[in-house]
Amino acid sequence: MTIKLGIIADDFTGATDIASFMVQSGWRVCQLLEVPNKHTPVPYDVDAIVISLKSRSCPVDEAIDNSLKSCRWLQYIAECQQLFFKYCSTFDSTSEGNIGPVIDALMDELRVDICLVCPALPINGRTVIHGHLFVNGQLLNESGMQYHPVTPMKDANLLRLIEQQSKGQAGLVNLNCVRQGELSIRNCLDKFRRENIRYAVVDTMLMDDFIPIARVASDMIFVTGGSGLGAALACYHTGGNQRIECGVSVSSTGKFVPSRGRKTIVLSGSCSPMTYQQVMEYKKIAPAMVLDVGECVNNPDYSSYLVNWVMEQTKCEWAPMLYATQSPEDLRVTQKQYGAKQSSDAVEQIFAQLADKLKRQGFNTFILAGGETSGRVVKSLETHQFTIGAAIAPGVPWVYDLQNDYWLVLKSGNFGDINFFRNAQDMLH
Repeated sequence: MTIKLGIIADDFTGATDIASFMVQSGWRVCQLLEVPNKHTPVPYDVDAIVISLKSRSCPVDEAIDNSLKSCRWLQYIAECQQLFFKYCSTFDSTSEGNIGPVIDALMDELRVDICLVCPALPINGRTVIHGHLFVNGQLLNESGMQYHPVTPMKDANLLRLIEQQSKGQAGLVNLNCVRQGELSIRNCLDKFRRENIRYAVVDTMLMDDFIPIARVASDMIFVTGGSGLGAALACYHTGGNQRIECGVSVSSTGKFVPSRGRKTIVLSGSCSPMTYQQVMEYKKIAPAMVLDVGECVNNPDYSSYLVNWVMEQTKCEWAPMLYATQSPEDLRVTQKQYGAKQSSDAVEQIFAQLADKLKRQGFNTFILAGGETSGRVVKSLETHQFTIGAAIAPGVPWVYDLQNDYWLVLKSGNFGDINFFRNAQDMLH
């Protein structure tokens, strides 16, 4: 069968996010966890392939190189009809990139003159109005994202953000234009082309606003955005134009995790406001230990100490949790004491070591919070491909590594409700 869409995602949680939404919209999806090459088998029995990169916070040249390699594999080896660059619904980036430089490189590679910039995900509170990105009604730069340890977001204006990072001009497809329908959007894009505008930022307030956007996007060679647009494209191709399916339901390919023979650990590295609430709530019912950042930085044997603690937690029905999640105030203190990059790198290295040691102790179920954490743990587990399981919350499914019999959850920082960690394990019980 023809593969309709090839997706290049800039982190692991974002990749499972868009894959889950497309599965719920009726597509069959395969997720690859490394840059493919000529020896990578093509999964021809799917509608979409998602390639998970760790390009959000790496050096710009590395992000471009891996994105272009993925693009060429999807275009020439997998022969995908359309390509999609997927980034976070909070547009995680800095003034140097990496979203803008990657978009420019992919546009040049594919020889396209304009692309959509559509990060909104209204079902999870990410909306765009007047070109400004909001998170649950708060401007992006006032939502807690301004304290992100890797990509602090200091501006909510998407036109400014994309222009700072890239080599062209941005224009706005405003909400009035979107709600006038497909022809109105097409006319707006034609106007942008005449004015040499490369990036079309699209206002989106409701999931149903994606219906005309998807109709326009469906015949573009290259689009960019978040999982809301991905869900809409899948829904459009499956004939579900009147409603975009984004609830928490089990599709034919969204199977449940088996309850027997699972040893589970929760690892949380995200410092988002919602993850902080989720961690504090889960601590009330489960054994939990916070990582000492100083030990992460200075003690090469710290992960062994943590594994020993995990192995002692045998009396509770809920999985033990190790976390580096902090409040914004505590995070600022940590960054001042150890440095933002040094502390973040040290914590993620500990999580990678933990995953490697815990799998050797028989752990086969990993609930992970945070894009950086998920990327490091998945690589440590030597996982190469996922199938998409049942959704726990919008954009957060269980995923399965068939080769190693691992079940994992890769949760973007602000996704899920306050009982997320418990809800994930309820699906095991």
